[in-house]
Amino acid sequence: IKTNVTQTSNPQKENHRVTFISRISTQILLESQKIMSFLASRVLFRSGSVLLSRQASGKATTGAVAGKSKEKWDLLAGVLVERLPVVTKTMEPIEAKFKSSLDQIEFENSLKSNHELRKETEKRQAELLKAGKIDLDSEALKQTAQDLEDAYNDELSKFKPAPRLTEADRKGDLCSLERKLEETLVLLAEQKLGGKSYFLLPQGQLGAGETSLRQTAERVLRETVGDSLQVTFYGNAPVGFYKYKYPAAAKRDAVGAKVFFFRCVLKEGSANVGEGSVKVQWLDQGELAKTLQEPYYRSVSQFLL
Repeated sequence: IKTNVTQTSNPQKENHRVTFISRISTQILLESQKIMSFLASRVLFRSGSVLLSRQASGKATTGAVAGKSKEKWDLLAGVLVERLPVVTKTMEPIEAKFKSSLDQIEFENSLKSNHELRKETEKRQAELLKAGKIDLDSEALKQTAQDLEDAYNDELSKFKPAPRLTEADRKGDLCSLERKLEETLVLLAEQKLGGKSYFLLPQGQLGAGETSLRQTAERVLRETVGDSLQVTFYGNAPVGFYKYKYPAAAKRDAVGAKVFFFRCVLKEGSANVGEGSVKVQWLDQGELAKTLQEPYYRSVSQFLL
């Protein structure tokens, strides 16, 4: 068996080269350790700064929240009572023209009614009577479709529709439910805030023993208009919210009031609900914008239909 053995031609030179490489590797390792230590210290420093900043911010936020939580607010329920339109709106010229076109299309595509078929049948019978082909006595006492049509037209000519403009509109009576029959009206009640009187949606503070603001809303409405209105509330959840602070001159335990509004629709009511001790008005949306204070109207207008 032959064995090939590689021998170093210059052992001293080879040892010098290995020693040099070892020194370089050791130096690179030491420098890497220094760099890693430096980067780790920077990361720890930044983490500590962020943690201290968050702790300081958290303390400030906690202090602000604690300060706000000490503020006491009165809870109030407001009532949005709507009287829906009584009659349809007067059509604009373009709407009337479009309706006329639809009516014409419907008429042209429609089938004959029973009344029209009866008229045609009776017309043929009249021709047969004239020709003497049927018995006159059996048909003489019969009321024809034309007789019915003439009676209906006579009754229609005597009918006069009620005017859209009512007596309340002519007098400018804002307390009457019989005004502006084409519009949706909203009930406002006169209330005192800070020594001044304003027309607002009926509102009142949560009373003792009341477990929900819905109960408060029902009580407030009864106290405002008595039993003259029958309404239906849409639900137990409020539809809107508004808050205001009391004047500095008003010495109260609470800093202000938070009002939660509940919507209800009028089913039946007296024509004049303003005859009681509380002054009320029934206004449309345009009149509300002129009557209510600007910040209050901005909140209320968001849930008006």
